[in-house]
Amino acid sequence: MLEIISILCLLIGAGLLIALIVIDLRTLLLPNVLVLGLALAGFMFHASTLFYYMPASDLALGGFIGGGVLYLIRAAGNALYKTDDTLGLGDVKLMAAGGLWLGPYFVLIALMAGAVAGLAHGLILIARQWMKTRKIESLARFSLPAGPGFAAGLFIAALAKFFPLTHLGLS
Repeated sequence: MLEIISILCLLIGAGLLIALIVIDLRTLLLPNVLVLGLALAGFMFHASTLFYYMPASDLALGGFIGGGVLYLIRAAGNALYKTDDTLGLGDVKLMAAGGLWLGPYFVLIALMAGAVAGLAHGLILIARQWMKTRKIESLARFSLPAGPGFAAGLFIAALAKFFPLTHLGLS
């Protein structure tokens, strides 16, 4: 029975991440109810596996690190650019929820992979604009949602944590 619950939690978590990506791309918002659902699915996943993948203390530490690192980056960005929203609080909450799934080590991998995915997304948008107009708008005003990049980072880190290459005989 617990295996079914853990598989359902994985499927719900993946579905919520996909929904968050689509919504953020369309509206530049990450709805709190979906981010909370992702966090609850993560907690339920670990509870249903009887904390096989990591102890409960690592859930809390992962959430704190995931959200805390992005909150500090947001605070530094807001101070540097003298604005209130260089990085949305939805992105901070998304990484805190991801930390509940991944723990302290893998949430850092997710942050790094998410930053790289966000950079790739931005470069694709800039290249697309260049191909259409043959000019690039001011990079100081360039904006894109960070949630899709961080969600991609969470997917990558989750694959590394829960489905390591050693299971496939590739390591």
